[in-house]
Amino acid sequence: MLRGIHKATSNWIGKTIMATVMGLLVVSFAIWGIGDIFRGFGLNAVAKIGGTEISVEQFRQYYTDKLQQISRQIGRALSPDQARGLGIDRQIVAQLVAETTLDEQSRKLRLGLSNADIGKRITNDPNFRGLNGQFDRNRFEQLIRNAGFSEQRYVEQERRSLLRRQIATSVSADAQVPQAALAVINQFANEKRNAEYIALNATQAGDVPQPTPEELAKYFEDRKVLFRAPEFRKITLLSLTPADVAKPDDVSDADAKAYYEARKGSFGSAEKREVHQMIFPNEQDAAAARERVLKGATFAEIAKDRGQQDSDVDLGMVTKSDIIDPAVAEAAFALKSDEVSAPIKGGFGTVLVRVGKIEPGSQKTYDEVAGQIKKDLAENRARNDVNALRDKIEDERAGGATLAETAKKLNLKATNIDAVDRAGRAPDGTPIAAIPRSPDVIGPAFATDPGVDNEALQLPNNGLLWYDVTGVTPSHDRTLDEVKDQVATRWHDEEVAKRLQAKADDMLGKLKAGTSLAEVASQAGLKVETVTNLQRRRPAGFLSSRVIESVFRTAKDAIGSSEGDTATQRFIFRVTEVNDPPLDVNASDMKQVAGSLQTAITDDLVGQYISRLETDYGVTINQQALNQVVGGSQQQQ
Repeated sequence: MLRGIHKATSNWIGKTIMATVMGLLVVSFAIWGIGDIFRGFGLNAVAKIGGTEISVEQFRQYYTDKLQQISRQIGRALSPDQARGLGIDRQIVAQLVAETTLDEQSRKLRLGLSNADIGKRITNDPNFRGLNGQFDRNRFEQLIRNAGFSEQRYVEQERRSLLRRQIATSVSADAQVPQAALAVINQFANEKRNAEYIALNATQAGDVPQPTPEELAKYFEDRKVLFRAPEFRKITLLSLTPADVAKPDDVSDADAKAYYEARKGSFGSAEKREVHQMIFPNEQDAAAARERVLKGATFAEIAKDRGQQDSDVDLGMVTKSDIIDPAVAEAAFALKSDEVSAPIKGGFGTVLVRVGKIEPGSQKTYDEVAGQIKKDLAENRARNDVNALRDKIEDERAGGATLAETAKKLNLKATNIDAVDRAGRAPDGTPIAAIPRSPDVIGPAFATDPGVDNEALQLPNNGLLWYDVTGVTPSHDRTLDEVKDQVATRWHDEEVAKRLQAKADDMLGKLKAGTSLAEVASQAGLKVETVTNLQRRRPAGFLSSRVIESVFRTAKDAIGSSEGDTATQRFIFRVTEVNDPPLDVNASDMKQVAGSLQTAITDDLVGQYISRLETDYGVTINQQALNQVVGGSQQQQ
């Protein structure tokens, strides 16, 4: 499974999914490494934790919910095969076991929450607030419905979640971030140093004569492995996307114009207005407030008198569709700049609206967007064609046809790449433009063999990419004649590096004997340069990161030497000043660091606690029942 995770994270979608999963699972690692808990004990339950059994249907619903949640976060559907390849099935089982273990402990401790407490938490959740800042039941129902929950199920889940959080908080509440840890991190991140230095380059090495044929031959033989030809593979690619099979010229002007008229607002930017709104319990209070505004009072002053802040009445720059209440939206977009509306009978009470800045909208003409509309319509119509072609491609491959033969038969375009290495480069070292950046096809192509029927890769634009390996040129030793220029260049650079190292050692000897850096530089016909406020892992003009790291490993007033970005650069330096940063725990960056450390400490403590509870209660996983939901073999672990 670890190999599967490593392989899965080698491309962008894998990294995105795993980042989502790792963000989703906090303490679920608690059962990792307990391989012997995977034993069969019946077909009706997936797991048993203490006295609680998790049925197949319960786990199926939990597993489906989590996969859908991850799919929404990454913006694409995640198949069961992909989930298993990424190890998500095991992660979800781990999370469910951890949650159920805490539920067991909650029952043992007789913890409970009233319906009133649950209701208060839900109504105070900012995710469920409308534009007026109050709990919006319609929004609440819509959000939980989109997430696949009924109200009863959501309330019950919130109850269990809060009880688990109570237990976790009781375990980790007293955990503190050590001041010493913050001090070390602050020192590493914010320490600044000044230095003076001498830069040596190929000029200071003098003239390096060309190597004799014998010298070059011996150098090559001693380092032949450095000049080996990498393995190259000959591959055929066949992509299938709606854009590949779309025919924009077949879309009529009538259809395109109808599409334009139906979605005219999307072809441009809508007008935006700076809107302030204030909700009153009745029309009389609203009218009185309007009179105060007309006499010179500001919305902010009236809001302050009513115990509100600017953020409570300021909707910001909004479009008409951003305002939920139709009556308020109509009134706001009928006003001129700096005007205040008459009292409006809205859906949440009587409302006063004031409009500030107005940003006019813009509208593109049909002729400006006709080409894009036809392209979009053609691609949308082509989706069914893509599905049909996908089936035909798979049928041809199942019949033994190569991708090249399949493409020719179905009138598709295959791309043949004669030679590519693991870095996506041609034999001359140039990147091959025909290879897509996403998904990663090079990795899979080098992990398979010629003649193998490989599974298609998912393209970002809802398409598929098939690949065949049609030939392999193994890595092999090159002759000196093939790489003579490369060998000569490397030999020359090493000779320059040797001379610079010797020169640097001589300079260091003089410096240690008491000669000043300025005098040593003068003797060599060089100039001492200075640099201030160096910081770790931050660029500093001419100095490479390698030199900066050496400066921070050297004590104040001490001298040092470092290679530059290449072997043909050398630097002699002296650290002239070290500025230790004061620790300000209230600084925003240190608060962020402290928060990250606090989270890590909390997760570690809670994880250890759950691990102990799982041991105490006993955890058993029914692999056979698990596979009914996630797929996979009986031996999969």
